[in-house]
Amino acid sequence: MRKRLCALLIFVLVLSSCGVLAEEYPRTLTDQAGREVVLEAEPQRVVSGYYISTSACIALGLKDRLVAIETGAQKRNIYALAAPELMELPNVGSAKAFDLEACVAAEPDLVILPKKLADQAETLEKLGIHVILVYPESHEQLSDMLTLLGQALNAEEAAAALVDKYGEVLNQAEVLAAGADRPTALMLGNSSYLTCAPGGMYQSTLIAAAGGENAAESLEGTTWTEVSYEQLLALNPDFLLIPSEAAYTAEDLLGDAQLAALDAVQNRRVYAMPSEYEAWDSPTPSGILGVLWTLHVLHGDLYSEEALKQQVSDFYQTFYGFAPEDAADHS
Repeated sequence: MRKRLCALLIFVLVLSSCGVLAEEYPRTLTDQAGREVVLEAEPQRVVSGYYISTSACIALGLKDRLVAIETGAQKRNIYALAAPELMELPNVGSAKAFDLEACVAAEPDLVILPKKLADQAETLEKLGIHVILVYPESHEQLSDMLTLLGQALNAEEAAAALVDKYGEVLNQAEVLAAGADRPTALMLGNSSYLTCAPGGMYQSTLIAAAGGENAAESLEGTTWTEVSYEQLLALNPDFLLIPSEAAYTAEDLLGDAQLAALDAVQNRRVYAMPSEYEAWDSPTPSGILGVLWTLHVLHGDLYSEEALKQQVSDFYQTFYGFAPEDAADHS
C-alpha cells in the first residue's frame, strides 16, 4: 500500500511539473482597468494591440500564440532578433488608430489592449471576444501585467521568473546606489529635446530606481511635456538622457548654443540610451535594463560598463532567446 501511495505521489508531482495539474479553466481575472474577465478555456489565438504586451508575450514564451499584433512591427528590432515571424502577422493598428475589423478577422480568443482602448474592448466583448486591458506605467504595474498575462495564458511559471528577475535588478540598483549622492537627471522626449519626462511618467521612476532625481519631478503630466530653453536652463540637470527612439542625437544638444550654459552640456554629461534592442526607457520587460544603463551613467564608479554588458547578455539570452551580439545586424 505504501509503495502504491509513493508511486501515486511521484506521478502527481511529475504531472504537476509538466503543467497538467495547473489551475483548470474557467479562470476569473481582474485586469488592470479593474474589469472582471472570465476565460472559459486557455487562449490559443491571441491578438496583442500594444508593443509592450507583444514584447511581454515573447519574453513569456508565448509568441507562437500571437495571430495579429500592433502596427509598426518592422521598426522594432526586438522582433527581428527574438521573433522575426511576428513581422509577417496582420496588424491591428495602434492605440491612436485601432483597427477593429482587422482584430476580429484574426479570430482571436483573447485580445490584449492598453487601458486607453477601453471603448474598443467593450465592443469586442459584445462580439464574444475576451479582452484584457493592461496599464504597465510603473515598475509595479509592469510586474502586475506580467503576472496577469501569466494567469490568463497558463504561463505562471514564466511570469514568476520574469517578475523575480525584475525585482532582483531593482534591488541590485538600490543596494549599489545606497548612500551615494543622487544627481539630477532629465529624460528628454523622443521627438524633440524641448520635451521631457515629468514626475508622472515611467521614465521618472526609472531615474529614481537608478539612484538619481528627476530634474522635472515637479512638472505635472503623464506624457512628454514641452519645455522652453529658459525652463531647461532653470532645471539645469547634472545629466541629460536621450531615449532610445529619439529623433535627434547627443551631438545636436551639445551643438545647440542656447543650451551651452547647462552644467550637463558643459561637463559633456549627455547620454543616449542604446537603440539596438527596444526602448529601454519604456515599461517593457527589458526596460529593467534601462534602469541598469541609467545606473551606469549616473554612478559609473559603482556599476561598470562590463557589468552592464554581461547583464544585458544574460537577460536577452534567458528571456528572449538571442545573443545580444546579433543585434548589430538589426540596428
